[in-house]
Amino acid sequence: MPAKPNILLILNDDMGFSDIGCYGGEIDTPNLDRLAAHGLRYSQFYNTARCSPSRASLLTGLHPHQTGIGVLTYDYGPEGYAGNLNQRCVTIPEALKASGYRAYMSGKWHVASSLEEPTDAWPMQRGFDAFFGTIIGAGSFYDPNTLTRGNTNIEHEASQDADFYYTDAISDEAVAFIHRHRAEHPDAPFFQYVAYTAPHWPLHAPEEDIAKYKGRFDAGWDDLREARLQRLVDSGMLRDIWRLSERDPTQPEWTAADHKAWRLRCMEVYAAQIDRMDQGIGRILAALEQTGQLDDTLIIFLSDNGACAEDIPEGVTVDELVHNLKIAKSHTRDGAQVHFGNDPSRMPGPEDTYQSYGTAWANLSNAPFRLYKHWIHEGGISTPLILHWPAGIRVRGEIRHSPGYLPDVMATILDVTQTAYPTRYEGRRVAPLEGHSLRETFEHDTAGQRPTMFWEHEGNAAVRAGKWKLVRRYPHAWELYDMEQDRTELNDLASLHPQRVQDMARQYDEWALRCGVIPRDKILALMAEQQEPAFWEKEEGK
Repeated sequence: MPAKPNILLILNDDMGFSDIGCYGGEIDTPNLDRLAAHGLRYSQFYNTARCSPSRASLLTGLHPHQTGIGVLTYDYGPEGYAGNLNQRCVTIPEALKASGYRAYMSGKWHVASSLEEPTDAWPMQRGFDAFFGTIIGAGSFYDPNTLTRGNTNIEHEASQDADFYYTDAISDEAVAFIHRHRAEHPDAPFFQYVAYTAPHWPLHAPEEDIAKYKGRFDAGWDDLREARLQRLVDSGMLRDIWRLSERDPTQPEWTAADHKAWRLRCMEVYAAQIDRMDQGIGRILAALEQTGQLDDTLIIFLSDNGACAEDIPEGVTVDELVHNLKIAKSHTRDGAQVHFGNDPSRMPGPEDTYQSYGTAWANLSNAPFRLYKHWIHEGGISTPLILHWPAGIRVRGEIRHSPGYLPDVMATILDVTQTAYPTRYEGRRVAPLEGHSLRETFEHDTAGQRPTMFWEHEGNAAVRAGKWKLVRRYPHAWELYDMEQDRTELNDLASLHPQRVQDMARQYDEWALRCGVIPRDKILALMAEQQEPAFWEKEEGK
C-alpha cells in the first residue's frame, strides 16, 4: 500500500449549490451522499463562476488570469487572456511527480486553445500519464467532438458505438485506470482527475434515467426553492436568518408558466444527467474498494461554477455551434438532423436535440442564492465541496463553514501528500501558489480565519474579507454584504460603509494589477474587433 494517500479529484460541470441530495436537492445521489455521510461537507466553498477559469485555477492553485485563461479558451490578445494554459504555472500532476505519483485523467480538459493538434497545454504535456476525454468545453453526450485518448483523436469510437454515452465513458475509464494502476504500479500512489461534463447543456440523458424523475419537480420552481432552503437550514448547512432570494425577475411564477410539460421535462433530463454521474461515481468507489484503496484515498468532489442560465435560443445557427464553436455536430450518428435551440414542441434528452434548461430552473439549482454562472454573486460561485478520506479525516458527517476557494485545492493536495510547491519547473519560473491548505479544517471549523479572497470574471468581481463581501455585477457599482447576517445578498450595505467599500476596492485593484486582470471594457473592445460574441456572451446584460 502506498505510504502517501491517493488523490481522486472529481469535478462536475454547471451544477448548482443545492442540486444533490446531501445539499438539499431532489436529485438522487446516493454515492455522493455516502461520501458526505462518512466525510465532510463545506458550506462556503467557492469556484470562479466559469468552466475554463475554474479548471485552470483548480489545476494550478493560481488565479485564472495568471495561467492564461482570463475568460475562456479563446485568444483575446493580452497576456493572461490567451485562452491557453501557459508555462508560468505548474499543474497538480506535474508537482506530484516529485513525490512519486502517477497521474490519470478522464473527462473534460478545456484549458487549451488548440482542439485538434497536441500542444504544451494538453493533458499529456501537463503531467498526466494517461488521458481519455474531450479537449473542448461542451458538446453532445452521444457523439462528442475532440474525444481523445492520450494525444490521439478517437471520435470515431463514439460515432461507431450505438451505446456510447459520455458520462458513462468518463466513469468507465476512471475505473479502468484504477485497476490498471493497481496491477502495474502497486507501490506508487496515484492522482486521478475525473472531470464530468454533466450536467452542462445540451440536455442529453438515457430515457430510463429521465423516466425516474417523472413527477419529481411537478411542484414547480417556487415551492421547490422554498423547500430546498428549509432542508439546508434543517441540515445545518445554512443559517435560518438567511432569507430566500426572490425568484429571478425575468421569470414567471410557476403557476403562470407556459409549456409546463416541456419545462418539467427539461428539469427531469438535467436531474437524470446528475443521477447518471452519481451512478458512475459509485462504480469508481467500488473499484477503489475492490483494490483495497478506498481508505487511503482522499476524494474531493465539487462543481466548476454555479448553475447555468444560458438559453440556447430557437434558431441559433448550425454554423455557430457546429463550424465556429465546434461544440456540436449537425447530424446524429445514424444520420438524423440535430435540432438546435429550446423548442417547446420538441422534448429534450435524445441525440437529435440540443437544448438547455433555462433561467428558472437554474434559479432553483442555485437556491437560495442570486444569479448564476458568469457572475460572482453567491449563485455563480458557490459549490458543494465533499471531502472523504477515512485514513486521514477522523470525523464523519460534519459540516465545515470555513470559507475557501479553488486555489486551496492544490494547496491541500500538496499538504497531505507532503509535496513541496516548486519555484521552478523544468527550468522555467512559475508563479507562487495562491491557495491555502484546508487540512486544519479536517479536525475542526476555522471559519473567519482565512486570508482575503478575490475573483474576477467578465468584469464581475468580488473581494471576501472575513464576514464582508464586496461584489460587483459588471458594469454596475460595488455592493457590500455581511455574509454572517445576509449570505443571500439581499441587503446592500455599501452606502452605510463607504470607507470599507473604498478600502476593499483598493485591495481588489492591487490584486487585479498583480494577477494580470485587464479591465472588462478593454477585453470587450478586443472581442468586438475579432468576432461576433457567442450566444452565451450575449447573456451578460441579462
